[in-house]
Amino acid sequence: MKKSYQSLEVNSINNMKQVIHRKLGVNILQLSLIFILAFSTSLSAQDGDAAAGKALFNANCASCHKLDKKMTGPALRNVEARLEEEQGLDRAWLYAWIKNSAGMIKSGDAYANKIYKEYNGTAMTAFPQLSDSDIDNILAYTAEEKAAPAVTPGVVGGVDSNPSNDGASNTLILGALALLFALLAIALVLVNKTLRRFANEKGVELETKSSRKPLWKAFVENQFLVLVTAIFFLLAAGYFVYGYFMQVGVNQGYEPVQEIHYSHRIHAGDNGIDCKYCHSSARVSKTSGIPSLNVCMNCHKSIYEVAESTATEEYSKAFYDGEIKKLYAAVGWDDANQKYTGETKPVKWTRIHNLPDFAYFNHSQHVSVAGVECQTCHGPVEEMEIMYQYAPLTMGWCINCHRETNVKVKDNEYYTKIHEQLSKKYGVEELTAAQMGGLECGKCHY
Repeated sequence: MKKSYQSLEVNSINNMKQVIHRKLGVNILQLSLIFILAFSTSLSAQDGDAAAGKALFNANCASCHKLDKKMTGPALRNVEARLEEEQGLDRAWLYAWIKNSAGMIKSGDAYANKIYKEYNGTAMTAFPQLSDSDIDNILAYTAEEKAAPAVTPGVVGGVDSNPSNDGASNTLILGALALLFALLAIALVLVNKTLRRFANEKGVELETKSSRKPLWKAFVENQFLVLVTAIFFLLAAGYFVYGYFMQVGVNQGYEPVQEIHYSHRIHAGDNGIDCKYCHSSARVSKTSGIPSLNVCMNCHKSIYEVAESTATEEYSKAFYDGEIKKLYAAVGWDDANQKYTGETKPVKWTRIHNLPDFAYFNHSQHVSVAGVECQTCHGPVEEMEIMYQYAPLTMGWCINCHRETNVKVKDNEYYTKIHEQLSKKYGVEELTAAQMGGLECGKCHY
C-alpha cells in the first residue's frame, strides 16, 4: 500500500510539472508572436507605402523637387540614407524639417542653415498637415531604386535601327519586275529580227510607209475641228490661269518647320492648356501675339523632360528633350544650377497665318465679344503635332461665316440694344453677323 501510494504521488507530481511546462511554453509562444507582429507592424510603418508616398510627393513636393535632379530644392532620391550617412541625421530630423523648416533654421540647426544658404535663402514650405506616417510614405517612395528607361527593341531616338524587311522586299520585287520587262523587250527585239530575216529569205516585201494620209495632216485640213480645238484650249487655259491667280496669297495647308519644335498636340491636347494662356493678347488686341519665352519657362523651369507616353514613332522622347534644351539656350537658363546666365538669343519663329495688309481682323472682337472658339478658324489645334494653316482665310470664307453664324447675344451687354432693334427689323429671334452689318466693305477693309 505504501509503495503504491508513493508511486501515485510521484505520477501526480510529474503530471503537474508537464502542465506547468506546457502552459509556460504556450505563454512564451504567445509572447513571441505578439513581439513578432509588433516588430513587423512597426517595421512596415517605418518603411511606409511607396505607392501612397508617390501621390503625396506629386501633390506636395513635385513643384520644387525631383527625385534625380536638382531644382528649386535638392534631388530627393534616397534622401534619408544620404542624410544619415553624410550628416548623421535620422528620420526624426526629417519629420521636424518637413513640418517646420523655418523653425529649424531659427533654432540654429547647422544643417538646416546650410541648406537655407545653399539655395539662396529660399525657405522650404512647411507641411504641418503631413503626419509622420505620411512622411514615412514619401520617404519610402524616394527610397525606391531608379527605374531603367524603357527601350523599345530596335528603336533608337525615334528611328528604327532594326527596320523590317519591307523596304528590302519591295526593292527586290521592283528589281525582279524590271528584269522581267528587260527580258521581254529583248525577246521582242529578237523575234522582230527573226521574222524580218525569214521574210527576206522568202522574198516577202515589208511595207515601210503607210498609204493613208498622216493624222496631223488630216487634222490641219479640217478647219472646223481646228476651230473647236482652239476654242477648247483657250477656255481651258483661261480656267487654269484664273484658278492660279485666285490662289495667290492663299496658304491653306502651309506647315513651316519652326526653329524650336512646339507640339500643340502635347500642350493643348494631352495637357489641356488653354490657347489663351500662351496667346493671351487674343482677348484684348487685334493680334493673338507670339508668346514670350518667359511664358514657356513658367512651366519648363520644372519640366526639363517629357514623359515616355508623349513620344511617337516620328518624334522620340530624346527629340522632345532636345527641343527643351534649345529653349533653355534661347532664354539663357542654366538647368544644372537652376539660374539664368543672362546669355540669350532670339528665336526666329516663322509666321503661319498672315492676312494681307488691306484686310482688317480683330481677334478680341471675335474671341472676347463674339465668343468664337479658336478651333473655328484654326482647326483642331489640340491634335496638331506641327501647326499649319487650317482654313483658307479668303474673303469668300469670311463672308460665308458671317452669313451662317448666329451672334451670341445671350448675356452679352455689347449686343443687347442693337439686337432688340435689328431682331424687330428682320423679324427673327437670332441674328447673323451679316444682318448686323458684317458684310459692309468698310468693316474689313481700310
